[in-house]
Amino acid sequence: MTPPLQSAVRRPRAGWTFAIVSVALFMVTLDNLVVSTALPTIKTDLGASLESLEWTVNAYTLAFAVLLLTGAALGDRFGRRRMFGIGVGLFTVSSAAAALAPTTGALVAARAAQGVGAAVVLPLTLTLLSAAVPVAKRGLALGAWSGISGLGVALGPVVGGAVVDGISWHWIFWLNVPIGLALVPLSARYLTESRGPANRMDLPGIGLAGAGLLGVVFGIVRGEALGWTSTPILASIGAGAVLLAGFVAWESRAPAPMLPLRFFRSRAFSATNGTSLAMFFGVFGSIFLLSQFFQTTQGLSPLQSGLRVLPWTIMPMFVAPVAGVLSDRIGARPLMAGGLALQAIAIAWLAAVTTPDVAYAALLVPFILAGTGMALVFAPAANAVLGSVRPEEAGQASGATNAIRELGGVLGVAVLASVFTANGSYASPQEYVDGMNAALPIGAAVLGLGAITALFIPGLKRGEHAAQTASPEPALAHAA
Repeated sequence: MTPPLQSAVRRPRAGWTFAIVSVALFMVTLDNLVVSTALPTIKTDLGASLESLEWTVNAYTLAFAVLLLTGAALGDRFGRRRMFGIGVGLFTVSSAAAALAPTTGALVAARAAQGVGAAVVLPLTLTLLSAAVPVAKRGLALGAWSGISGLGVALGPVVGGAVVDGISWHWIFWLNVPIGLALVPLSARYLTESRGPANRMDLPGIGLAGAGLLGVVFGIVRGEALGWTSTPILASIGAGAVLLAGFVAWESRAPAPMLPLRFFRSRAFSATNGTSLAMFFGVFGSIFLLSQFFQTTQGLSPLQSGLRVLPWTIMPMFVAPVAGVLSDRIGARPLMAGGLALQAIAIAWLAAVTTPDVAYAALLVPFILAGTGMALVFAPAANAVLGSVRPEEAGQASGATNAIRELGGVLGVAVLASVFTANGSYASPQEYVDGMNAALPIGAAVLGLGAITALFIPGLKRGEHAAQTASPEPALAHAA
C-alpha cells in the first residue's frame, strides 16, 4: 500500500475516533454533575432520606474513582476497543435502570453500576484518541478532548436544571440510552483495536488497588457524616492505606504490573499528576460549595443557578483547544503553572467578595478567571503525561492520572465540606456564606501549591517542537 493511500485511510479513522470518544466522554462527564440539581425532586418523589441522597452521588463517585486503574488495565489486556464498547454498554443499561428505579436503594445500585461503566470508558477515550492522531496534532486533539470534557462539566448543572424543571428527573438518565445504543455499534465498526504491553492480568494488583482505594475513598466520603475520629472511618482509611502500601510493594516486583512504579521516576509524570491532584482538590471542593450558593442564599431555581455558574464551567470549551496547541509550542509548564495561579487568585477573590446579597456582576470576573485557569491545565496535563511514558503504556498512564485526579476531587469536597461545617451551616444565608468563605481559602491555598508544583514539570527542549511537527508517525503504535 502506498503512503498516500495510508494517509487517506488514517484520516477518516482519526475523525471517527475523535467523534466516538468525544460523545462518550461528554456523556460520562455530563452525568457526573447533572444529578446534583435533581436531588430535591428525587427526595420528594422517592421519599429519600438525606443519607440516601448522599449515596445517590457517592455511589457513582466511589465506583468511578476506585476502578479507573482497573478499567485501563482491562483495556490493555483484553483490547481497548472491546472494553470501550463494554463500558459504554454497561453505562447505557445502568442509566436505564436508574431511570426506572422504584426506590432509592435501586437508584443507588444503578448509580454504582454507572460508575463502573464510566471508569472503563473515561481512560480509554484518552488512549484511543492518542493512538489515532499524529504526534504533530496530538496537542490539538487533546485540547479538543479537554474542551469536550469541559463542555460536559459546564452543561451538567444547566441540563439537569432544565430537565428537572421541564420534564422529570427520570429523563436525566434516559438521555444516555439512545446515545449509548448508537455508540456501541459505531465503536465496533470504526475504532481500531489495540492492547497494552502486558500479556496477562495483574490480578493481585487489581485487588489491592481496588480494595485500598475503596477504603480510603469511603473514609473520605463518609468522614464528615460519621466523624473523622470514629472507628468506622479510622478503620476504613487505615485498612485502605495498608492495602495501598501492599499494592506499591507488589507493583515493585510484579512481572506484569498494572501501574509500573518507574512512571513516578519521571519528573514530568510525577509533577503533572501532583499538579492535577491539587487542581481537582481546590476546584471541585470549591465548586461543591459555590454551586449551592445561589439556591441556598439567594433563592434561585436549579436552572437559574446552573446558568450563573456557566461562565466558569464553560471556559474550558473555548480555551482548552488553544491551550492544547500552545502546549506543543511552549510546553506544559508555563500553561499549567499559570492556570493554577489564575484559579488560586479567582477562588481567593470569591472568598473576599461573597456576601448573601452580593451582586452577580461582582462574581463574574473571578468565575471567568477560574474557568480560564482550568482550561489552561487540562490539555497540557494530558499531553505531558502521555509524553512521559512509552507509547504502548499510554493506557496505564491514563488510568493512573484519572484515578489521581478523581481522588483529588473527592478529597477536596470532603475537606472543604468539613471546614464549612465547622464554621457555618444551612440554617441561614449568612451562616452559609460564613462557612463557605472559611473553606474557600483552603481551596485557594492548595491551588497555589499546585502552581508551585507545576514549575517542576520539565520545559520543552530546544528543537523539540520542530521535531514533533516534522514527524508523520502516530503518537501511539497500534498493537496487533
